Amino acid sequence: MNQSTLEVTIRQETKDDQPEVYAINTQAFGQEGEAMLVDRLRKTPSFVPELSLVATSGNRLVGHILFSIISISDGNGNKVESLALAPMAVKPEFQQQGIGGQLVQHGLNKARELKYTSVIVLGHEHYYPKFGFLPAEKWNIQSPYDVPSSFFMAVELIPDGLKDVNGMVQYPKEFEGV
Repeated sequence: MNQSTLEVTIRQETKDDQPEVYAINTQAFGQEGEAMLVDRLRKTPSFVPELSLVATSGNRLVGHILFSIISISDGNGNKVESLALAPMAVKPEFQQQGIGGQLVQHGLNKARELKYTSVIVLGHEHYYPKFGFLPAEKWNIQSPYDVPSSFFMAVELIPDGLKDVNGMVQYPKEFEGV
């Protein structure tokens, strides 16, 4: 099936979707770490229900994306709220059909509607730039993880959404061990 024939609807996750979301994340990543992360984040103040989105085709769930609240701390005690895009998963048999891209775009639009100003992602350096992500080092924003700077990116959801923002990203403790 190619991109143009697969009808996909993106909507907010419901409680009934949660077991299938767990399965999608496990299948897409080949392990349970990301699936368990989603389950843990749902129980925290970082969880934004409107930003836990599923892609459906017919009556089947085929993908999931989660944006959760993080902060960027400049070392002087100043913290700015942002969002982390993590994880994003598409069932293996539905990958390479543009579903992930639709999830990312829909999620960024929803985050903008909810008045968030920026999103941080630790992801593929050739995938996320097409959605406007740039290396976070452009804003002097650092990852708490030892990763190549080209994989640690940010996007402004509004003009100057990261103006005067710099420092270390602080993820919820639920991200540890993934």
